[in-house]
Amino acid sequence: MLTSKARRRLAQKTSALGLASTLLFVAGSTFFHSAAAAQSNMTSTCTAATTTDASLKVPIGTGTGDKGPKSVSFTCTAGTITNQSIQVSMSTVASSVTAGGSFDVTLEIPALTLATAPTTASTVNVGWTPTVTGGTAETGTKPGGATTAQSTAVPAKSVAFKITAATTGTMVEIKPGSLSFTIGTGTGTGTDILQYVCDASGDTGYAGDVDIKVTLTPPTTATANTDASITWTSVVQTTGDPLKVPVGGFTTGTKAFGTIKATGAGVPASATGEGAISSTTAGSDFTIQTITVKIKPTTTGDVTLTPGDLVFDTTATGTKLKCSAPTDGLKTYKFTVSAGNGTTPTPTPTPTPTPTTTTPKPTKTTTKFVTETPKDNNGKVTKTPKAGADTGGGGDMGPDGRMFILTGSLLILAAGAGGLMVRRRGLNRG
Repeated sequence: MLTSKARRRLAQKTSALGLASTLLFVAGSTFFHSAAAAQSNMTSTCTAATTTDASLKVPIGTGTGDKGPKSVSFTCTAGTITNQSIQVSMSTVASSVTAGGSFDVTLEIPALTLATAPTTASTVNVGWTPTVTGGTAETGTKPGGATTAQSTAVPAKSVAFKITAATTGTMVEIKPGSLSFTIGTGTGTGTDILQYVCDASGDTGYAGDVDIKVTLTPPTTATANTDASITWTSVVQTTGDPLKVPVGGFTTGTKAFGTIKATGAGVPASATGEGAISSTTAGSDFTIQTITVKIKPTTTGDVTLTPGDLVFDTTATGTKLKCSAPTDGLKTYKFTVSAGNGTTPTPTPTPTPTPTTTTPKPTKTTTKFVTETPKDNNGKVTKTPKAGADTGGGGDMGPDGRMFILTGSLLILAAGAGGLMVRRRGLNRG
């Protein structure tokens, strides 16, 4: 039994322990929430040094400009990255631009270090706000370097932003301005607008950073060992270069070939489908019709898909115009494969025959008694006895007269004994 004082001490210790545990839980939860929030919401801003003359100049119409590359020093604030300063290369391939036309400026972003390691794979999104004279700059962010879970390292990555020239004037001048870095997703819910880098054989001046919104539509039902159809739709965006037929045009029979990457349920690593295009005339914009890709899973399970490269030629291995997809920050698509046609059936065992039991036919037995009358020595007939008593079997054949005699004798003795006792009682009274 605990004394009152001991009970009070136990209660105090228990209360203190419970309070400490509660405070630890709340603090841990707050820290976890804050870290998660910081990971997803922090932004680092980097401002170009004002003392650096690192502008690009692109003539409108004709003239001589400065395509770069130019190396720009940026000073960064704390946030997503820990880098205090970075060097970024800025360049363009455009020698000139038509009035109202557009061209790309490429930024070579160096390797970065994150302030907080992400818990899942992600990307670092890059935003750019240049100072543009004689035109306007594309707004928004582009996917930068990809990261891996529990790592703060961000690899170097090239990103391109579109600059649109004014309808009047003689020159477009771009100064570096500022950059921003934020954590993206890249875990299957990434962007479906992909920046394709396109190269055309025989057309060295082809403007090939094309933004295309790609949507894959997997089947709603799929079975093992049966082709599954995936629908690929492509919509060219206005934020990048237009998708144009290169110099020389497309030959008759040119199609769009789209390749998807796949994993799971025994599917091949990639599969290619084809679709029609709207034009084959050199220099004209064209659109991509629906592409159908077939892939055959060989087992049950989930299949994960991501869009890949596009080729515009008469074969999927052609080089007339090839557009390479980015390798990170892609949106993923999934479908589930169930057991179906083509699976090996389970053999049905042959039943063992049941043996037939034959019931033997009963044999009927007839017994016939014959009585023979014997003769005595003098030739006279002797009568056959009918019961044991007639033969003198005695006690062996059942009760005989001796039993009755014995029983009667016992009764007489008992009566006699009783009479003597009655008489004796009478004499005693007399």
